[in-house]
Amino acid sequence: MGSKGREIIGMDVEELLTLLNKAFCDEWLAYYQYWLGAKLVKGPMKDAVGAELLQHATEELGHADLVALRIIQLGGTPVTKPAEWYQHSNCGYDAPDDPFVKTLLEQNIKGEQCAIGVYKRLMDITREKDPITYNMVLTILQQEVEHEEDLQALLEDYELMVKMMKE
Repeated sequence: MGSKGREIIGMDVEELLTLLNKAFCDEWLAYYQYWLGAKLVKGPMKDAVGAELLQHATEELGHADLVALRIIQLGGTPVTKPAEWYQHSNCGYDAPDDPFVKTLLEQNIKGEQCAIGVYKRLMDITREKDPITYNMVLTILQQEVEHEEDLQALLEDYELMVKMMKE
């Protein structure tokens, strides 16, 4: 990273790199959780849910790219070993072992809510101290909020469909 670019950051850069690496690991795990879930999904509305999960997977991969680039700009190195992603993760990974539509939606809503919390914290930490990271985090946070909304809407549709079938 350029020395002036690092100089304008009003916080401990190593602390920021640690937080960004944790978010980077979250994004890779989210990508895989969404991608695999899209392949395995079963049950009513599986096509709609699978398509949404696949779209979210692509966007999570984009988030990983943005975070990796920022880590590198700050003079750091993104976590290089996938085996370490889980231990550095904030949000963990819910394996799609039960590929039923409702279960996958609930797992991924939980993941999005965790991601919203992670990026809200990063936004609060960088707001006055690192405008470049702040803007990146704000962009990602907007998408994570949209993801939660999309998944909750699908879950509501699923629950309405089940209710109508019972009547």
